[in-house]
Amino acid sequence: MVLSKQDYPNMINAWKQRAKRDGIELVWVDLDLPSEAEDVLVEAFVSKFTKKTRVVHITHMINWCGQILPARAIADKAHERGIDVLVDGAHSFALVDYKIPDLGADYWGTSLHKWLCAPFGNGMMWIRKEKISDVWALLSNDKPDGDNIRKFESLGTRSFPQEMATGYSLDLHNLIGSKRKQERLHFLKNYWMEQVKDLPGIKIFTPLSPQWGCAIGTFGLEQKKTSEISNILHQDWKIHTTGIEWEKVNGVRVTPNVYTTTADLDKLVKAIKSMVA
Repeated sequence: MVLSKQDYPNMINAWKQRAKRDGIELVWVDLDLPSEAEDVLVEAFVSKFTKKTRVVHITHMINWCGQILPARAIADKAHERGIDVLVDGAHSFALVDYKIPDLGADYWGTSLHKWLCAPFGNGMMWIRKEKISDVWALLSNDKPDGDNIRKFESLGTRSFPQEMATGYSLDLHNLIGSKRKQERLHFLKNYWMEQVKDLPGIKIFTPLSPQWGCAIGTFGLEQKKTSEISNILHQDWKIHTTGIEWEKVNGVRVTPNVYTTTADLDKLVKAIKSMVA
């Protein structure tokens, strides 16, 4: 089982549980980010593949810094070796303009409360048709080995309002359009990052290229701790960010949405410049 140190903690913990319970071996990829070199990113995973590898876990868009990984290129290399591919699309779905089969995944999942802006507690799972019968649901229907993906929806009583609200979220997303949404959010990310990237002591953890980053941007300052940066932004400027300290990423994550204005980001730029003055 191949996965990366930059994956989402809950995903990492799920695989660690499988390792403890079932004895599978976890082989770790340690990415050097940010990166706009597809061959380097792909090789980081492929170099860990062996004849014993059965599954590779790929985070399509890394939550710590917004780095987009070349999921399809990695998946193709995995399939050449008979390795199944699981893609975590939590941060790329309803943000990056793609269709699920484009990634070459065998298994794919997402959280709908992120970029789709649906209610909390909602998610979506996609499994390649021919793989469904081999996967048993945690709470199954009467056909655990059936090939209908709806067997995974046998959850008992659940929140109908959540499902209704998700429909409205889809309507809004489709009204904007995936392509326009991605272009808008990439523009907003680069709008502020390009104004601060050359400041003394700043560290940018997110690629500027639209192929490798969108919306999320993470930065750090040599002279300040992560907590200090986020506290100053919140207390002095009323700007909410998220402090990130995880596997070589030490900074604060800035996450605009489509309703964020350039005036909002001008305030952020002014705040950052004040901290390095």
